[in-house]
Amino acid sequence: MRSTQYTLSIGFIVLLSAILGGLSGGSIVYLTQNNNMSLEPTSEKIILSTNNPTSIPTLIASPTITIVPPTPTQISPTPTNILPTQSVENSSITSTIETRSIQITTAITEAVEIISPAVVTVINLGDSGTQQGSGSGVIFSESGHIITNDHVISGHKNLVVVLVDGTTIPAVLVGSDTYADVAVLQVDAIPPGIASFGNSDVLRPGETVIAIGSPLGDFKNTVTVGVVSATGRSVDTTKGYQLEDLIQTDAAINQGNSGGPLVNLAGQVIGINTLIVRGGSFGNSVAEGLGFAVASNTVGAISDQIVNYGSVARPYLGVNWESINPRISWVYNLPVEWGIYITRVAENSAAQKSGIKAGDIIVALDDIPLNEDHPFINVLLSYEPGDIITATVVREETVLNLTIKLGESKF
Repeated sequence: MRSTQYTLSIGFIVLLSAILGGLSGGSIVYLTQNNNMSLEPTSEKIILSTNNPTSIPTLIASPTITIVPPTPTQISPTPTNILPTQSVENSSITSTIETRSIQITTAITEAVEIISPAVVTVINLGDSGTQQGSGSGVIFSESGHIITNDHVISGHKNLVVVLVDGTTIPAVLVGSDTYADVAVLQVDAIPPGIASFGNSDVLRPGETVIAIGSPLGDFKNTVTVGVVSATGRSVDTTKGYQLEDLIQTDAAINQGNSGGPLVNLAGQVIGINTLIVRGGSFGNSVAEGLGFAVASNTVGAISDQIVNYGSVARPYLGVNWESINPRISWVYNLPVEWGIYITRVAENSAAQKSGIKAGDIIVALDDIPLNEDHPFINVLLSYEPGDIITATVVREETVLNLTIKLGESKF
């Protein structure tokens, strides 16, 4: 019995101890959790540096999370050929992009730079000092000699030229040749530039050329570009002769460009611009891009004579004449369709000494027929003073071959 009571007492004590232990442990846990909730929260500060994108962010105890951006100089781009200039600003980023100046140089710009200082504007003044015309010209010697066209200075009383820098100075006429449309002027000043002549005989169709002059007299040193369209062209002047050995170009040539240089890509003068053709022979046809220049080899030969002798020596026949063509022949019932009709023979002239008379018709010189392709003046000017030639003459119904020793005429 005592044993039983003892056992029950022990069991009760164990059970009570277990209950008290559980209550004690639960209280401790409860108090611990309650105490933790009253503490300040713990957070982490993350400093992210983009200076080293491969680095692992460092964790530091802090009450906030902060992202620190890099300084502006750490990401400012270095400009490389970016145009135009601009500035991009932000609260934390500033980027400046700088321009790079690019100068483009071509064969054309180089040629223009070579020749431009030698190009001038030529002004033709009348009796009262008023301008009655203008053209262009190019300086070709250290002595101030200037090439221009004969028609630019025709009828002048005074001449002035305007240099590339705008300086206006007087000029004098040294001499001219009507039949080649070339004139030489001279100024008493130090030339700002001197042009050189190229060889016009080696020009090829399609070659790039540059025309420089003063169109309308106002647009000084205007540059236009084209090609050599053809060489060896002839253009009728409607004055009884043709301009021969011309260079045809499509470079724009306008009124006022006359006398200015036609230049190759080496900056050499290969022609002197002289005329343009707008209309054709058929109806009211209008053409564009038909410009012509006197070949530089012709200009050089004539200008040498003018500078050295003051004039150009031309062969002289000593006659007044009228051209004959098929229409004139039909109207006047003449025996030939082409040639020249002699209206007057000068005293003691080459023609008189050879036996030529008024009323004669010259149809050929040295077997060269005088026709549309061979105008009389051009055939005559192919000879030198003193040359002996044979003229084929029709007198009424007789054909004569007369020997002529050409005289000399200076223009």
